[in-house]
Amino acid sequence: MVLSFVIVYLLISVSVGLLAATRVHTVKDFAVAGRSLPVPIVMATVFATWFGAEAVMGISATFAKEGLRGVVADPFGSSLCLVLAGLFFAPRFYRLNLYTVGDYYRLRYDRRVELLCTLCIVASYLGWVAAQFKVLGLVLNVVTEGTVSQSVGMIIGAVIVLTYTTLGGMFSVAILDFVQLSVIVGGLLYIAGVLSDATGGVGAVISHARAAGRLEFFPPPSLAAWISFVGAGLTMMLGSIPQQDVFQRITSAKDEQTAVRGSLMGAALYFTFCFVPMFIAYSALLVDPVKFGSLLEHDAQLVLPTLIVEHTPLLAQVMFFGAVLSAVMSCSSATLLAPSVILSENVIRGMIPRMDEKALLTTMRVVLVGFAAVVLTIALSSESSIYKLVVNTYKVTLVAAFVPLCAGMFWKPATTQGALCAIVGGLAAWLGAELVSADHAVVPAQLIGLLAAVVGMIGGSYLPVRRPVPQS
Repeated sequence: MVLSFVIVYLLISVSVGLLAATRVHTVKDFAVAGRSLPVPIVMATVFATWFGAEAVMGISATFAKEGLRGVVADPFGSSLCLVLAGLFFAPRFYRLNLYTVGDYYRLRYDRRVELLCTLCIVASYLGWVAAQFKVLGLVLNVVTEGTVSQSVGMIIGAVIVLTYTTLGGMFSVAILDFVQLSVIVGGLLYIAGVLSDATGGVGAVISHARAAGRLEFFPPPSLAAWISFVGAGLTMMLGSIPQQDVFQRITSAKDEQTAVRGSLMGAALYFTFCFVPMFIAYSALLVDPVKFGSLLEHDAQLVLPTLIVEHTPLLAQVMFFGAVLSAVMSCSSATLLAPSVILSENVIRGMIPRMDEKALLTTMRVVLVGFAAVVLTIALSSESSIYKLVVNTYKVTLVAAFVPLCAGMFWKPATTQGALCAIVGGLAAWLGAELVSADHAVVPAQLIGLLAAVVGMIGGSYLPVRRPVPQS
């Protein structure tokens, strides 16, 4: 029954995505949905882009194991990112009327800054999309009772998402996000209600979590603990702002006010709703403390699907896997589209300046397929947890792309020389810190890289520009 539902649901999703694809005729349609989306769809697509594998499986498993302190990066840091983007960046982004955030680096600085920041942004999506593919494989493995291996499940899921995203672009992503939002919210709330009855109510679960120390948010009173805590939060909060998926959702709105409202409403919905899978996962420790306590230590990502399959009725299983598929498909389609668009627009098109719009649209689709193949390879070979795959991806944009973007918008003295110093200095300091003392550093490597980027931007902007000496 569950498998049949999953198959039908996947077919319906692909059909809706392909139907939306009939509206795609230009690069503007493919990249930013023709800049026509109303508030409800902008809110839904902001929410659905972030509410993916890490929210359902990663955050919930990390919370059950480490408590609120372990999830400071996501949802706390990521939600604040959307708030900052909505309040301070959305109005400026929308007025620029650009396809990508990479276009901004070119207009504010030059081609070199555009190229370096674009490559860093594209690299940051590798772990994120790999995490979505890993969950698709896990879901198909569970609902087929092991008949489909996780590896084969990843491949099947990747092909399905790739089909409608390649053809429909942002239009397909946005429409499916709106449709799937109701499945996500309805499904997970129903599951939470079922497990609340099985565990003695919401109060019983919260009391158990409080007694176990899972609701303690702030770290112990030590400098090292606080630096690590702040570093984790800043990585997602600031490192996510230069992301192309955030830029696309903002610029896909029908007007500037819609862009701001959609971003803020999506942030509020995302932050609030992330606590639902946390509650569901922690309920497992009350349902069967011995079994799920052991599973939490060995493979925390299996806690949630195992709980649903073994301890809930059939309808709850159908609702759960529908919600998970909705979340992961929405997130993976958006995060496949974003790097493909920015790579095509800001790297490949720059090498072929006479490329017309039709050729650019074809290039975006070809790049999307190629990027999916690379990410699928990473997902198949990676042993990292879903949560770590997502959180670690934002380090590169934090140290390389955030400072040039923020300084360019809010600090008039920022220069191209300063931006280049920020990018090179931030990357060098971060990578050096990771290599020297990644496991024992008091200050997280990404914070060292961020500080170096700030110093590079200020120092590079005020240093005199070296000009070539004219030949006599």
